[in-house]
Amino acid sequence: MTKKLLLHKEGKTYKIKEITMIDNPQKLKMILNKLSWKILAMLSEKEMYPLEIAKKLGIHEQKVYYHIRKLAKAEAIKVVTEEERKGVVAKYYRIVSPAFGIELPLGYRTIQRLSLPSLDEQIHRFFKEFIAEDGALEAKIVVGSPTPHGPFKTSARDGHYASYLTFFLGQFAKMPNEFAIKLDVDIKAEKEEKNNLILVGGPGTNLLTQEVNEHLPIRFNMQPSQRGFLFGGLVSNRTSQVYMADTVGLIAKIVNPWDNTKRMIVLAGNKAVGTKACVLGITKFWKKILKDYHGEDAFATVIQGYDLDGDGKVDSIEVLG
Repeated sequence: MTKKLLLHKEGKTYKIKEITMIDNPQKLKMILNKLSWKILAMLSEKEMYPLEIAKKLGIHEQKVYYHIRKLAKAEAIKVVTEEERKGVVAKYYRIVSPAFGIELPLGYRTIQRLSLPSLDEQIHRFFKEFIAEDGALEAKIVVGSPTPHGPFKTSARDGHYASYLTFFLGQFAKMPNEFAIKLDVDIKAEKEEKNNLILVGGPGTNLLTQEVNEHLPIRFNMQPSQRGFLFGGLVSNRTSQVYMADTVGLIAKIVNPWDNTKRMIVLAGNKAVGTKACVLGITKFWKKILKDYHGEDAFATVIQGYDLDGDGKVDSIEVLG
């Protein structure tokens, strides 16, 4: 008998368990006896020996032995351990599978994408262009290089936040064929800008965030100087405010300026802790962040991270504008 997985929806939660497929009508007949089924149910809860089963059911042990032999012959149960009890070897039985089924030769259908309980259409809409038809991630996640680079000669310290983001994306996107996470310097060198891109890190550490800054609805204030650039926080034309706090960041989705058939998501903070707040925001507080998102090509919002439990780490966010 072959084993497969049984998918079950319970409320908003999807659960799976192993199911053994019965390919022999005679074996199915052995299992479907009323007493055999009752014994199966008992053995699904814990391993037991026949005399113990007989005592619990209040019937003669020979009757139980008869059905145990049938169930073992049908490969529905198996001996898991043996123990000597009062000079007799007691065989403990357990079911081979928590479910049994029959399968007719009807074709399978492909599930393009499985919506998990914690997600809804809003988050799927936000990442729509980043998921291929087969459900695989169709994007490059770009982080800043950990070595000094760019006009600020900075070493990125926020690239590891991308790992948390990928755990989140893995709930509704399959593993891509190619390695999805790239360094900003590699993207430039390999000329891979014409992809769906998810940029993690502010313009001080991520060269691509720096290059697309002028295309963002809310921009980072970067003023030219004799030393390259002066970095002066986030500027929102919508609220006419400048956000300077380290824990402030930008969550944006725009058309890729290098290829208008592709999209780009930017998760970028004034400092590394601001980038962390952005990643935390889109993975845990996306309902709050995306409540006004309706699928438009240019979306941006400023968020600020907070340490509510006082352990020195950002654990919550507030939408500023």
